Amino acid sequence: MVLGVPGASLRPFVDRYVGYRERADVPLVRRESAGVFVVLILGWGAPLDVTDPRSAQRGVTAVDSFVAGTFDSWCTTRTVGVGEGIELLLAPLTARRLLGLPLSELTNRAVDVGQLPGRWLDRLRGRLAEAPGWSDRFDLLDRVLAARLAAAPPVDPRLDWAWRWLAASGGRGSVGVLADELGWSRRHLASRFRQEVGLPPKMAARLLRFQQAHAASTQAGGVGRGVDWAAVAASCGYYDQSHLIRDFHEFAGATPAALLSGR
Repeated sequence: MVLGVPGASLRPFVDRYVGYRERADVPLVRRESAGVFVVLILGWGAPLDVTDPRSAQRGVTAVDSFVAGTFDSWCTTRTVGVGEGIELLLAPLTARRLLGLPLSELTNRAVDVGQLPGRWLDRLRGRLAEAPGWSDRFDLLDRVLAARLAAAPPVDPRLDWAWRWLAASGGRGSVGVLADELGWSRRHLASRFRQEVGLPPKMAARLLRFQQAHAASTQAGGVGRGVDWAAVAASCGYYDQSHLIRDFHEFAGATPAALLSGR
């Protein structure tokens, strides 16, 4: 795994690039948690499958590159062989500008990049595969993504503010208060949010809170000591430990303890 830091102009939009090369001699299956982010994989080598257990139509089969929109439940990936590529996790409104389509068209869906408008991501994948090394690939991503963002129309600044407000609260901010701050009705806020972010604000808030709890529990478990789940629940805005566990079941398909143990 190789981490790349985007250029300065991109850092407000793209946190990092993750280059990877892995070999799986037997089928490698991973459970992927839900989240209010868009996953972009630009890969070459062994293909993979993305499966949503709720509906076969939401996934893709035998692809090396795909975009997964905002998901409100977990899914699985499966691959075998030698795969190589770059992963980006994009905030929803950044993805909306880069892809040039409202994220409601990608909600709970994984799509082969070759099926997206303009096929520019498919061409970029080919150029990345041909580049001689990781630094060259990251530089290429910098140039292409910066040009794409510069040419893309901005999102509605009110919606951008709404997303930042909700994200800054860690999902604990009241959707009613958010609507009042914008001068919108709750129905209008929900409609605009669902169209552009892919999920209604209440679900987005739940997932932001879950993502924070997932990160906190992983960090606590990674230092070699027992995790105080009640404390994690309280710090992330859950009513109690049972509330936390219900969200982990819904969004990750397992209890927090099972996830940390790799079960």
